[in-house]
Amino acid sequence: MAIAPLSHEAELILKISKGDKRAFTTLFEGYYKSLAAYIFKLTESMEVTEEIVQDVFIKVWLKRETLTGISSFSNYLFILSRNKTLNHLRKQARYSSHFQSLETELETDVRTEEENDIYEDFRLLIDDAIERLPPQQKRIYQLSRFERLKYEEIAQQLSLSAETVKKHMYLATKAIKEHVHNHMDEVVVSILLCGIFF
Repeated sequence: MAIAPLSHEAELILKISKGDKRAFTTLFEGYYKSLAAYIFKLTESMEVTEEIVQDVFIKVWLKRETLTGISSFSNYLFILSRNKTLNHLRKQARYSSHFQSLETELETDVRTEEENDIYEDFRLLIDDAIERLPPQQKRIYQLSRFERLKYEEIAQQLSLSAETVKKHMYLATKAIKEHVHNHMDEVVVSILLCGIFF
């Protein structure tokens, strides 16, 4: 499967190579769904799909100054995506029959040390932001995100209304986003946050 290039791709790439964040957002939004659909077919996991797409676009942003030297960006994006997907499948499948059938058409790519550092910083910032939340917001956020309880279940457990739980979740999410945005490159943050809060 190839990814159809955006009609104004070359112009976007030139702007991105010079650090244009708005152009990067346009590129990200233009390719996100098609990449996610392709990766989801292989991984059958929305969570893994989001992580791989985030990895791909973080790499694109970090290597933005070299993008103008790529003859076909859509092909580059496709290859990068399938390499990241293979890397995940290799770890998960441990050469199972499913992996072996995909191995012939996919190639490997390992997340760089720089990317690992970004993810580690990001996770630590989120943990720090959660710790800074008021006790009630913190408890509600943890029940929702870590224990995967629905608002109604949280409301029942804490003797609150579902509307109160919803309000606390909104405030907690907003506070966490602001904390992370204040401490990281905003483009990297927007990519990392795309699948975490919604």
